[in-house]
Amino acid sequence: MSYRVAMDIGGTFTDVVCYDERTGAVTASKAPTTPGDLAEGVFAALGRVVDDPSAISFFVHGTTQGLNALLERKGARVLLLASEGGGDVYRIARGNRDRMFDLRYRKPTPLVPPGDVMEAGGRLDWRGAELVPLDEEAVRRAGRRAREEGFDAVAVCLLFSYADPAHEIRAGEILAEELGEDVLVVLSHEVAREWREYERTSSAVLEAYTGPVVRRYLADIERRFAGRGLTVPVHVMQSSGGLVNASYAMRRPLQTLLSGPVGGTMGGVAAARLLGGRRNVICVDMGGTSFDVSLVVDGRPDVSSEARIEGFPVLMPIVNLHTIGAGGGSLAYAEAGALRVGPESAGAVPGPACYGRGGTRATVTDANVALGRVDPAWFAGGLMTLDAEAAGAAVAELAGELDLDPLRLAEGICDVANAKMAQAIRTLTVEHGVEPREFSLVAFGGAGAMHAVFIARELGIGEVVIPRFPGAFSAWGMLEADVRRDLTRPYFRPQDTLDGPDMSQNFASLEAEALDALTAQGVPADRRRVEHAVDMRYEGQDYTLTIPLLDAAEPARPGFLAAIAARYAEAHTSRYGHATPEAPVEFVMLRSTGFGSFPRTDAAVAGPPAPAEPAVRDVIFDGEVHATPVLRRAGLSGSFAGPAIVVEETATTVVPPGCLASVDDNGFLIVKVEAHQ
Repeated sequence: MSYRVAMDIGGTFTDVVCYDERTGAVTASKAPTTPGDLAEGVFAALGRVVDDPSAISFFVHGTTQGLNALLERKGARVLLLASEGGGDVYRIARGNRDRMFDLRYRKPTPLVPPGDVMEAGGRLDWRGAELVPLDEEAVRRAGRRAREEGFDAVAVCLLFSYADPAHEIRAGEILAEELGEDVLVVLSHEVAREWREYERTSSAVLEAYTGPVVRRYLADIERRFAGRGLTVPVHVMQSSGGLVNASYAMRRPLQTLLSGPVGGTMGGVAAARLLGGRRNVICVDMGGTSFDVSLVVDGRPDVSSEARIEGFPVLMPIVNLHTIGAGGGSLAYAEAGALRVGPESAGAVPGPACYGRGGTRATVTDANVALGRVDPAWFAGGLMTLDAEAAGAAVAELAGELDLDPLRLAEGICDVANAKMAQAIRTLTVEHGVEPREFSLVAFGGAGAMHAVFIARELGIGEVVIPRFPGAFSAWGMLEADVRRDLTRPYFRPQDTLDGPDMSQNFASLEAEALDALTAQGVPADRRRVEHAVDMRYEGQDYTLTIPLLDAAEPARPGFLAAIAARYAEAHTSRYGHATPEAPVEFVMLRSTGFGSFPRTDAAVAGPPAPAEPAVRDVIFDGEVHATPVLRRAGLSGSFAGPAIVVEETATTVVPPGCLASVDDNGFLIVKVEAHQ
């Protein structure tokens, strides 16, 4: 066995990357995504890089099954079992609102209607001490109702179960007796052993809502891969940027919610390592349907311990991603006499007009074809031949509605899309006090390299990096990711009662648990490591910040309290612009993360030499026609000035006039961006 394979299933294409461990060669390909049966697209893409699945030594893929079920509201029917008197926690939620000044704001509709919430007696106090025994008969009634009414999942969220999960564990045992294995039972302390009842309930409900869909998909993929000769476990990308095997993912399906998009972020981490000196990068992934933005800061992914997805809070480590509906398939249309682009997409079927699958409405891809920025005869490495006439007709029809010249409208479509994507980057940077001009822009996805320089100009970013195989970069990033297991333990202590040795002992226990989990994932001892952090706040605050520790033994050393308080003040200043060093701090949560590393693939090796005489085609930039060379990415070296079009198997890169591009030792295409005059 000698191939390490990663796959990313997008809305339009399924991308695959194969690393040959014998030769070091990296190949990439893609196949149209098959929405009716995603596995068909998976096997079609796989067949283009590996003849025999039994030769695969490692396989990982990202799945958007859970996220799609949530976005389309096609998840499981969930019964929520809450503590007596706490049945309304999920419906009431929080009094704050996401968009304070949006007069049209509405809270997201709960995934569990009030009629599907049941209560069970029994109560713990905030320390986890039992006040009232669990009402086991009430739990059995919930199980019988779930069975008789055909619920797909039961979410159990009992008060203070993060402090002591005994009641939830017993409730899970009873429900398993009543329901067997056909109904998913989710216990909130297993999803998020953290304080705040509403957020923990929301996390448990999200896992119950998306879990059955994810479990069916992963079980089907494992079964069908085994039938084709794959003998190694299927690994799945987590929302945290780490990997787990499919068997664990089926037990904790919520961890895979953002499985697909975060692969690109981990690719950005690897790119920062290979680029040397570029520790801060903005990762932008433009596919056929969406545009995802994430950050790599000081060489590490920007990961939070909580997030909001579709308005619902979720407590789990998650890469900070901002997504908008702007991709190559985004539809352009007229509204109130003005041009609009997205968020509606033509998708994989019928797709843009130039795909020849029945689409007739203009999209961003059609606009690029009309402008000459895509080689119709060598799209996706020659896997598809685009219909330039159909693209031109779709753009011309919309231009007629707006009384505009078709080519000016085509540039307008791209400009509107670029402006929307630049604003998405500002949302994750400027609005959080981060200056985008201090970052390099790493662009990937099938359409990212076509628009990257124009987006960088909007933001004043001086450098764009286009990795090898940009259309499959998210899949390549999955090969660079570590196996990851995150563990938490509540630890409420004000600073004047802190017992440093006791905290260290708790961290040592968590470390042992994390190492055992990595062992169960098949990670050898010499490739395991554990990192520790503690959630802190000033006394009286509601929010916390996660502060990393040097190691598990640090809290037991002299001077720990002063050192960690200073570290917290520095983090508070960085995040909020101020700190109160003289104020007492308190500790809320202990966090330990186990990492298991695999051999790195490094950079892709060069392909065959590029043709000596590149083709030249007319391309529109700023309303003017430029004779533009079309260069093959394989074998490209040295430096060249724009305008130029660079084509390869998975993407097209557009280098506008005034920019200088060069290829570094790792095969990255680096474009120096001049300010647009």
